[in-house]
Amino acid sequence: MASANLNIMIKAARKAGRSLVKDFREVENLQVSIKGAGDFVTRADREAERIIKEELRGARPSYGWLGEETGEEAGEDPTRRWIVDPLDGTTNFLHGLPHWAVSIALEHKGDIVAAVIFDAAKDEIYTAEKGSGAFMNDQRLRVSGRTRLGESVFATGIPFAGHGPLPAALQDLAQLMPVTAGVRRFGAASLDLAYVAAGRFDGYWERGVKSWDVAAGILMVREAGGFVHGIRENDDPLESGRLIAANPQLMEPFAKIIRARD
Repeated sequence: MASANLNIMIKAARKAGRSLVKDFREVENLQVSIKGAGDFVTRADREAERIIKEELRGARPSYGWLGEETGEEAGEDPTRRWIVDPLDGTTNFLHGLPHWAVSIALEHKGDIVAAVIFDAAKDEIYTAEKGSGAFMNDQRLRVSGRTRLGESVFATGIPFAGHGPLPAALQDLAQLMPVTAGVRRFGAASLDLAYVAAGRFDGYWERGVKSWDVAAGILMVREAGGFVHGIRENDDPLESGRLIAANPQLMEPFAKIIRARD
C-alpha cells in the first residue's frame, strides 16, 4: 500500500509527464526548423518543474525543495525535502529520442525514503519506498541474477561538451568493455538506475552526476535488492555524485575495475 507521500509524488510525476509528452510530440515537428527545438525544450523543462512544484509544495508546504531548474529552498521542516529533476534526458528529448524521465525523490534526515521515476514516453512508472520494495507499473522489481561479467551489460554516462572527467570515463570503458557483454550510454541517469532495479542492466556507474539525477534511482536499486556505493568506498554516492550500482553478485568484480582509477 503506497503512503500518502508516494501517492502525491506519483500524481505530480504523471501530471508533469502528460505535459512533457504533449511537448515531445511538438519537438518532432521542430527538428526540421533552422532554429531547432532548444528554446522550446527549455520552456517545456521549466513548465514541468513548475507543475511538480505546485503539486508537491501545495500538498506539503513545509518540506524543503531541491530542483534542477529552480535550485534549493529551505522548508519550515528542516528534516524533509523534495529532490526533483523534471526532465532527465533533456538531450534525448531535444532530439526526438523517446528516452527521458521525470524523477522525484523525498529525503528525510539525509535518507531517501520515497522515489518515483516516470518514463512518460513508454508509460512506465517506477516507484519505491524505503523498506517496501520497488515496483514498475505495480509489478515488483528485482535486480538481475547474473553472476559473470562476461554475460552482463552495464550502463554509464560519458562526459560531453567539456562536462566531467572524460579521460577517466574512457579508461573505464577500455577496461570494462573487453570483459563484459557490453556498455550502454542511454543518456538518462534516472532510467539507467531504474533499469538496474528492473534487471535490464546488470550495473551502472558514473562520475559527476547531480543529486537530482540519481536520488530516486539510488533508492530504486536498493529496494530491488541491489547495491549502490560511492566510487570511493567511503563516499556517500548522493553527495559525491560518483556512484556505482550493481546486483550483489557482480558488485565486487565490477567495482574492482571502476575503482582501479581512483
